[in-house]
Parts: sequence; C-alpha cells; structure tokens
Amino acid sequence: MTQFPDRLPSEGALGPRIDWPAVLAAHDRWLRSVVYVRVGEPQAVDEVMQEVSLAAVRQQAPITDADKVAPWLYRLAVRISLLYRRKQGRRRKLVEGYARQQRPMDRQREPDPLDWLLAEERRERVRIALAQLPRRDAEILLLKYTEDWSYRQLAERLGASPSAIEARLHRARQRLRAELAALELVEVKT
Repeated sequence: MTQFPDRLPSEGALGPRIDWPAVLAAHDRWLRSVVYVRVGEPQAVDEVMQEVSLAAVRQQAPITDADKVAPWLYRLAVRISLLYRRKQGRRRKLVEGYARQQRPMDRQREPDPLDWLLAEERRERVRIALAQLPRRDAEILLLKYTEDWSYRQLAERLGASPSAIEARLHRARQRLRAELAALELVEVKT
C-alpha cells in the first residue's frame, strides 16, 4: 500500500497549489461514469470515488499544471477502480468458499416487476451488451452519451487527441452494434 506523507510540501516549493475540493467537484460526474464502468457495481462508486479524492489530496508528487489534472484524475480513477475490483475478487472468493462449506439453501429468486416492461428489457439488453464490450469501449460510450461531450472535451479529459477519440468511439459503436445484434435487439444492415 502506498504511504502518504503527513505534510504536503509548501506552496513555494512546487508552485501554486491546486484547489482539490473544487477540482474534484468539477470532475466528479464523469469520473463516476469511469469508475462505474470499471467496477460494475453502482453501490461501489462512492467508495472508490472517496479513495480517488483521498489519493488526489494526499498525492506524493503534486501536480502543478492545471491542464494535466483531468488526464491524471482519469488514470488515478482507473487505477483505484482496478485495485477495488481486485479486493472484491478476493472477498468474493472467500465468501464463495464459506458458502460451499455451508448447507445450500434452495431459495427461489423472485422476478423483478420491471422486467415485464418492454423498455426495461431493452435497457437490460443494452447493459448486457455494454458489459460484453472491452472496458475502454464501454467507458468512452458512457462518457460520450451520458455527459454529451464533444470529441474535444473527451480528448481533454482522457488525455488523447480528438482524432484518437473519434476512432475509439467509432470502434466502440461498431462493437456495441455487434453485441446488440447478437442479443437480437437490433437488425444488422447488410
């Protein structure tokens, strides 16, 4: 685990300090989308975002260039999300081992009333298709369509060029269409 210093360097040693509460508040929404895609559990987003905020405030090599904050936060969120998933995998393995030792219980799973609605079924298939995509593809699609960002905005926050973002989005849309076609949700045009 990373050790954090008790004190941060003074302002004069590294240049102007960044107002982390304001920066984190400004980037919170899109970072939550990134974390959600990476961890796949809505209830875990707050926990991971808390770790991201703590790591940003207590960083060992403080950032002085405000233009590089968004890409740095993106990489930090991805790294902490992966650490969270690893921790959850270990926990899940322990729980499954314990469950195998216990007597199995036959419980019937009650159907979700929303599953009967056609719109909910369609949303679920889209969620399934997104889950089948590589994480980077699902991440960029969610950021593009939930945040309604332009290619330039995506490029600034993810630390890539607009043409790279355009190419990634094109490939991600193609993969999503293929996954939806496999789920028989959309027709493939030939």
